[in-house]
Amino acid sequence: MKAAQTKNVSAVKAKRQGLTREEKTFHLMLLPGMIILLLFVFIPLVGSLMAFQNYVPAKGLLGSKWVGLENYKFIFSLPDGRQVFVNTLVIAFAKLVMNIFVPVTFAILLNEITAKVFKRTFQTIVYLPHFLSWVVLATVVTNMFSLEGPFNAVVTMFGGEPIQFLASNSWFRKVIVGTDVWKEFGYNSVVYLAALTGIDPGLYEAANIDGANRFKQIWHITVPALLPTVVLMTALNLGNILNAGFDQIFNLYNPIVYETADIIDTYVYRIGMVERQYSIGAAVGLLKSVISFALILGANKCAKKATGSGIF
Repeated sequence: MKAAQTKNVSAVKAKRQGLTREEKTFHLMLLPGMIILLLFVFIPLVGSLMAFQNYVPAKGLLGSKWVGLENYKFIFSLPDGRQVFVNTLVIAFAKLVMNIFVPVTFAILLNEITAKVFKRTFQTIVYLPHFLSWVVLATVVTNMFSLEGPFNAVVTMFGGEPIQFLASNSWFRKVIVGTDVWKEFGYNSVVYLAALTGIDPGLYEAANIDGANRFKQIWHITVPALLPTVVLMTALNLGNILNAGFDQIFNLYNPIVYETADIIDTYVYRIGMVERQYSIGAAVGLLKSVISFALILGANKCAKKATGSGIF
């Protein structure tokens, strides 16, 4: 009893004395990151006021006319506005699903390789595309899917006609999703490989003694062990469902495929920067952020119900 009271008194005294030297050091370490966050995230949020104004650069935020929700009424009245949202959702959802399924499958298969030399070699090879920007990879993808490229060479070898992959509304989305998965699946598998290392080897030994083959061990041990990580990563990525990949699409699309390729980010860029309709661009961007925030909250709630743990 006396020991507990002494401990409480010490805690109160420490609190009155302020932060310890070690705590002050940790706060100083956080300071540069907090300054960057303030300058490049929180202060620019003031610019969201443009979404409710008829913004004129010469007049600034304070001098521009306030129009309320008129910009949003204009957005929803646009004939191509709905198609832009549909394109964004279709492409982003396909990327979300494939960027979960392919890395998980790859991580499981890579985990089955016992030879460390081959394992490290495969890891290195599939990691490399992640570190290349789409400015560089767009040239590679364009050449691969051109009329004289290797993909069309295979098509013609089997008697088919050459396909303009990047100028076809029926093929463009498939190319976008496929190349994005190819670029990122190696890097995305790192999280799942780390989760696999936490599985108790005794579970596999017990299953082997019970007569379970390798496939059954993967299905009944590996997959359930990965499920919480999969749910968490899905919840985290769901907040980016409206980020269908500006860099990739901007470097690969063209006016011929606007019908299926134009997403919110490219649409905002053309309206806000090229056509200089800053208020419309800001309105679309703000709407996208609000929807993403709502999706994160919903995904977090679903993750807590499914696995008992969430993002926050």
